[in-house]
Amino acid sequence: MPPSGLASDTILCGDAYELIRDIPDDSVHLVITSPPYFRQRDYGAGIGGEERVEEYVDALLRLFRECVRVARPDGSIVFNVGDKYLRGSLSLTPYRFAIAASEIDGVRLVNEVTWVKRNPTPRQFRRRLVSSTEPFFHFVTSDDYYYDIAAFLADGAKRRSPKNGRNVGRSYFAKIDASELTDAQKAKARAELSAAIQEVHDGEITDLRMKIRGIHAEAFGGQEGGRASQLARNGFTIIRLRGEKLKRDVIQTPVETVRNSIHPAIYPVRVVREFVRLLTPPGAVVLDPFMGSGSTAVACVAEGRRYVGFELNPDYCREAEARLSG
Repeated sequence: MPPSGLASDTILCGDAYELIRDIPDDSVHLVITSPPYFRQRDYGAGIGGEERVEEYVDALLRLFRECVRVARPDGSIVFNVGDKYLRGSLSLTPYRFAIAASEIDGVRLVNEVTWVKRNPTPRQFRRRLVSSTEPFFHFVTSDDYYYDIAAFLADGAKRRSPKNGRNVGRSYFAKIDASELTDAQKAKARAELSAAIQEVHDGEITDLRMKIRGIHAEAFGGQEGGRASQLARNGFTIIRLRGEKLKRDVIQTPVETVRNSIHPAIYPVRVVREFVRLLTPPGAVVLDPFMGSGSTAVACVAEGRRYVGFELNPDYCREAEARLSG
């Protein structure tokens, strides 16, 4: 259901700081937005024209606190914030904001997802590289946030083909022999490795990895929890791979273009759709306090979610409505 007293599938033209006050506490599944960047473009009015980075970050945080208030306990907040060169140096504006936001009581930063632009604006810099990435910060306020990891980057995801070769995993036997494990631990390691290799041959798993104490570095990805205790107790751990594509914190897509658009920086619909699928169930309510040309609304329509948007600039409001009606 939409927030009480506020119709969903609507874009309201006005100040986000005022409009968001009408949304009840704990009522929105996902807040996802890309506020006007600090001193980057002329959006007509509102945030982004501050004189100092600190003032801009403070303005973002005032709205962010309201986003925390309206987000459901199982909801998420995603902010895309761009950086700015000042006096020849990156200001690190996105990270100043992310650090300050994560210090708000109850707020946690789950991921920084990097948007890789396949077609960045061509520049001929001689003393620095062309910027082609932007961060999307995913915040939550509880352990119960909705998360459908299988839906993230599902388009084009390819499962690994099972490895049925005779040599799969067999190099680990020599590593077991060369390790400093006790004889009992070595015997157990050989037996469990043999069982895992058989699972590959039977098609139950696609591949395996083994970590052996004293042979492999202990600080490997995913070692926390059960794997760490297995290393401590048995001297080894076996990681079974089942073919699912690794879900990395990167989204690669071209910069969005919309014919005859008056907006100077179109928000990428593809990126929004990935977060909508990852962080909300069908029919969920998604809020974008800086709707701009309407990309979040377009993404929600495509994914079967409901949207509520705020936009200060009347021209952008009209463009967003035109995109949705077209």
